Amino acid sequence: MAKTGVSAYSPAVMPIFRVATKPSRRWVAAPAHVLILGWACTTPAPAPAPAPTPGALGGYEAASDALAESVLVDVASGDSTIVIEPRYAGRRNFTGEPLPGYLAPRTLLRHEVTEALGRVQERLRTGPYGLKVFDGYRPVRATLAMVAWAQSTGQEHLLDEGYIARRSRHNLGVAVDLTLIERGTGLELDMGTPFDTFSEAAHTANATGDVLRRRMILVRAMQAEGFENYEKEWWHFSYSIEDAVPFDLPIQ
Repeated sequence: MAKTGVSAYSPAVMPIFRVATKPSRRWVAAPAHVLILGWACTTPAPAPAPAPTPGALGGYEAASDALAESVLVDVASGDSTIVIEPRYAGRRNFTGEPLPGYLAPRTLLRHEVTEALGRVQERLRTGPYGLKVFDGYRPVRATLAMVAWAQSTGQEHLLDEGYIARRSRHNLGVAVDLTLIERGTGLELDMGTPFDTFSEAAHTANATGDVLRRRMILVRAMQAEGFENYEKEWWHFSYSIEDAVPFDLPIQ
């Protein structure tokens, strides 16, 4: 939950591993307006509901697509050796379907974050590891779809427990979900749980032996370039950019 004097998007740093607590999230999913088409009838059809204000989603005003296009860049354009596997552009994610706004298998981040991620990859080249990215910038409509999925499946507890965000730093283009791979084979390392595991087993410090060692290799490499880890998700890191704003630009 957000603390007094802390921005709704500013992570609070944990003491041991400098992991950060996700901010309070208070977006409310906007109602979906469905237009049903049918055969003509004697009673005129009611006028469709007015379109929402451009950029306004779930009661929150997203910044313009023009601004998004000026600050978001493709991660592959930074360091082409970083493996990209955009889970929400396909069905291999917890909803089982591609999320709204993910129209192409690309991963975007603010250019400052992309540059920092490239420096992390460079650090890892001193050993046998590399990065695989699952998600970066996330359109606001995708976050709202995640919230709607939790509500429609009777799993609203995931919202309250901090596993699914009502308001996400991914929407700002400053958060990234990733893991370690063996650079020679491209195989993912065993990090104890799969990506998007909604349980205490995925908490960064909740591991032992080789799994904890690998998680700490990832955390320390990311921290060295300015990223902070979210304590409940070993794969989630955010980068601090002053006055960052949310976007709803589709990824295509």
